[in-house]
Amino acid sequence: MKTVIPTLETTTLPVIGSDERFPVRRIFCIGRNYADHAKEMGSTVDKAAPIFFCKPADAVVSDGADVPYPQATDDLHHEVEMVVALGSGGRDLKPEQSSALIWGYGVGLDLTRRDLQAQAKAKGNPWDTGKAFDHSAPVSALRAIADVVMDASTTLQLHVNGSRRQHTTLGEMVHSVPEIIAALSALFELKAGDLIFTGTPAGVAALQRGDTFHAELQGVAELSGRVV
Repeated sequence: MKTVIPTLETTTLPVIGSDERFPVRRIFCIGRNYADHAKEMGSTVDKAAPIFFCKPADAVVSDGADVPYPQATDDLHHEVEMVVALGSGGRDLKPEQSSALIWGYGVGLDLTRRDLQAQAKAKGNPWDTGKAFDHSAPVSALRAIADVVMDASTTLQLHVNGSRRQHTTLGEMVHSVPEIIAALSALFELKAGDLIFTGTPAGVAALQRGDTFHAELQGVAELSGRVV
């Protein structure tokens, strides 16, 4: 098939313990999934009405790569999150059906142009300019679910320049992973290759050029990089 512009490359992520790669289709994110983070942002959690937004697949930055400081902001914030990778899809799922879709897990940063997000919130506008910009989704290599052991006590944390900024356990999530997948499937037909960022704990703060970061989902995945 001839195309009028060069065919775009598919974004992929490495797989831990394999030379194969995971192709990324879409990126979904949930907001306010940790009560302490909602509080620090001056918001409350409405469990009956989760907040979702999206990032483009080509916003992914792989582990170890430099992250360019984005244009049009002076207030770039980090938000460390567990990332779920889907190996199959569906729509209108129940939570008990949702776990069967999961291919694996990783850890990522939902980078946010906080000033642009605040401006959008104040006007009741979408968050796209604050969330869906270039290089806004650093993600680790992924680990297949068969090799993952996690429970409510599993820790999620982020260090910046060697100092811990964010730390929580997965048991603090307001919406569980099956609940998130089910809620998304009521809005979109989920498909293999979709990534889901599952929310950030308290401690979000600014990143500056030259900062290094190290994110870890205990026993599952690690992500390192530098802002340039």
